[in-house]
Amino acid sequence: MNFLAHQYLSGESEKVKIGNFIGDYIKGKKYQDYHAEVQKGILLHRNIDYFTDHHPAFLQSSNRLKEGYKRYSGVVIDVIYDHFLAKKWNEYHTQTLSKFVANTHEILVRNYLILPYKVKLFLPFIIQSRRLESYSTIEGLQATLEIMSRRTSLPDQTDYAIRTLLNEYDGFENEFDNFLNDLITYVRKKHEITVATPNDWHLNEGKQITKL
Repeated sequence: MNFLAHQYLSGESEKVKIGNFIGDYIKGKKYQDYHAEVQKGILLHRNIDYFTDHHPAFLQSSNRLKEGYKRYSGVVIDVIYDHFLAKKWNEYHTQTLSKFVANTHEILVRNYLILPYKVKLFLPFIIQSRRLESYSTIEGLQATLEIMSRRTSLPDQTDYAIRTLLNEYDGFENEFDNFLNDLITYVRKKHEITVATPNDWHLNEGKQITKL
């Protein structure tokens, strides 16, 4: 999963959110240098990545892009799944996407000093471009893939990715829904993280809402 999904799955702890955001940039036992809750977020990030890479729906989505991306297809699906999460945000979170992203930016700025150097370098662009929010549109998704192809080892196959997504949109979306529901359950049970979905159990003046 990409930045938006990792933040979504972090629950309410500010330090867990930070750990989950920087997880890709903390290798080996370096996580032990951080606050306990940040450590929890880093390990959560690693476990989410492992769960993702082995989930049948995610693998099925990845196979749709194998022709153009080979071993990098999963990286692209991470971003495509963030597109679906952003697009369908109100189905998965109780807070608006705009407010959630603004709160995420505030947390990252507030904890700027403990961020790894590489994260400090790209954070201003993430905030200025509202990257996490931009995933909701095809144009935003395309821009993200183009940037990744210029700055990372990701092959420059953005047109192929967008064309395949649009041609097989319903299939990708169904796989995303199946995958994310399983991932939410995993994060709740394995890591005891409260993910704020609209369909959770809530007791509000004695009223119950059906659980996801």
